[in-house]
Amino acid sequence: MLRSAFKDMRAYYRIFGYLTQRKGTVLLYALFTLCSIFFSIVSIGMLMPFLQLIFTGEGSAITQSSNQLLQSINNYLHQSIASVGKVHTLKLICLLMTGFIIGKNLFLYLAYYVLNPLKHQLVNRLREEVYEKVLQLPIGYFTEKKKGDLISRMTNDVYEVEVSLIGTLEGWIRDPLTIIITLTVLFLISPQLTLFILLLIPVLGLVIGRITRSLKRISQEVAIRFGETLSVLDETLSGLRVVKAFRIEALLTNKFKESNRRLLDSRNRIGYRRDLASPLSEIMGVAVFTGVLYYGGRLVLQHQLLEASAFIGFLGIFYNIINPAKALSTSFSNMRKGSAAINRIEEILNAPLVVEEAKDAITLTGFSQGIEFKNVSFSYGDKVVVENISFTIPKGKTVALVGSSGAGKSTLADLLPRFHDVTSGEILIDGCNIKSFTLDSLRKQMSIVTQEPILFNDTIAGNIAMGDTLANASAIEHAARIANAHDFILKKEEGYATNIGDRGAKLSGGERQRVTIARALVKNPTILILDEATSSLDTESERLVQEAINHMMHERTSLVIAHRLSTIRHADEILVLQQGKIVERGCHEALIACNGCYKKLVDLQELR
Repeated sequence: MLRSAFKDMRAYYRIFGYLTQRKGTVLLYALFTLCSIFFSIVSIGMLMPFLQLIFTGEGSAITQSSNQLLQSINNYLHQSIASVGKVHTLKLICLLMTGFIIGKNLFLYLAYYVLNPLKHQLVNRLREEVYEKVLQLPIGYFTEKKKGDLISRMTNDVYEVEVSLIGTLEGWIRDPLTIIITLTVLFLISPQLTLFILLLIPVLGLVIGRITRSLKRISQEVAIRFGETLSVLDETLSGLRVVKAFRIEALLTNKFKESNRRLLDSRNRIGYRRDLASPLSEIMGVAVFTGVLYYGGRLVLQHQLLEASAFIGFLGIFYNIINPAKALSTSFSNMRKGSAAINRIEEILNAPLVVEEAKDAITLTGFSQGIEFKNVSFSYGDKVVVENISFTIPKGKTVALVGSSGAGKSTLADLLPRFHDVTSGEILIDGCNIKSFTLDSLRKQMSIVTQEPILFNDTIAGNIAMGDTLANASAIEHAARIANAHDFILKKEEGYATNIGDRGAKLSGGERQRVTIARALVKNPTILILDEATSSLDTESERLVQEAINHMMHERTSLVIAHRLSTIRHADEILVLQQGKIVERGCHEALIACNGCYKKLVDLQELR
């Protein structure tokens, strides 16, 4: 049990690292806890002089004890009775007991007062680190993971760590201290009885350990099932129109119910084992208490070095161990359960940053010549997506990428802002490898407009200003005018202050795309990446968006991925890609004259 517990403890090195940064708070909590334990033991220990006073008849002598601690109490009691009498001594004992209990609870409150903010800060810190790491991870990481599973790790698993681990943080210090100090006091009262207890406690730990051993495995299963359920929910909400149009409500309902049923089964199994630990530990605690009662009672009845009052006081102090021991066993159980959650979180936090910034990276403030892709190749694992591609985009010029789906166009465009890093070859700006620049300064030079307009649940102005958080109202309006968005924005009831809803649901497709163009423009980039920005629009919206794009591309260096070939007729160079390779290149007229792949693509679209 100890070996597995130590193994689980190692999973929490990050939490312990947080704690070492707040050593002062932890030490203050430990100090208040020690004071609370001291007052608790003394308040219960006051039973001994009280019982000694009751058991000693009027005028009879105080019995002699071989135990030095008890003898000191007896001597004090004898002096008090001699000076103020038994009634006043009893009153003094009662007042002292009350005072010590007040002191115990006061320090207990102070301990919680110090610890609770620390626990909440640990959870916030962990949640923030996970979120920050998600933003740092390369885009390729998310193509391999289910969104629902990632959300589950960032929400359910962090909550599990909060409840199962940090929620019992006080027990890591309080319960062991209580047990150690209490056992020390018990040893001073009766070494024989204390040794008897120490022989029984490992049996309790062994039984509880066997019950909780499977909690980690089942906890991992619960987390996986929860992620599956979230994935089904996310797919349903994202594709609700398709769900209704194809009448697959029943199919998805059954899928969700099955996923939810598996989650329920896993949670039930973990609940059975977790809930068994508490009553079992209580039963074992009562069994130990009964054994102590029998063994200690024999010592008293046989007059073997233990007075009746001392034995009852011993039982009172010993009972002070049962709840901490039970809480400690529950803490170990929770740690076993929580270690599964923190392992899943650690998978995100320890995921390698494939796209890393060089230690001596320099700041890119602009460029004067152009961008060069030099023998660039890129692979996802064993799958080659882009192979040995070379081309140049002179400053202020436009290069267009065309080809069938899966030809590698979007992947090639993603290499420029370093969403992925090239597998071989290099991308140069003014002859310098883009890896030599800081990521922030590199991406600051670029704006991206994608086929699917990505907007946030904010106002129109708020979404446009995401291109430049320092942009004022005048700059936002100027960008909107160039993007052909100003007129429709003014027609909204609240104008630029209109909230556009989740993913811009309150706007039409053309309106959403023009807002994203305004967002790109307000940044005033030197490099534009346009990924099929008009392919999903109707004719009228396409015309307005294309006009906005033409304004935006003026005197800017542009890399354009085109689905509708009519939109790139005036590109300075067009690259035709097939299976990750350039099969044709040239201007529109030259490629038409070649009567090759590009000509076939144009003819197909004209037939449509």
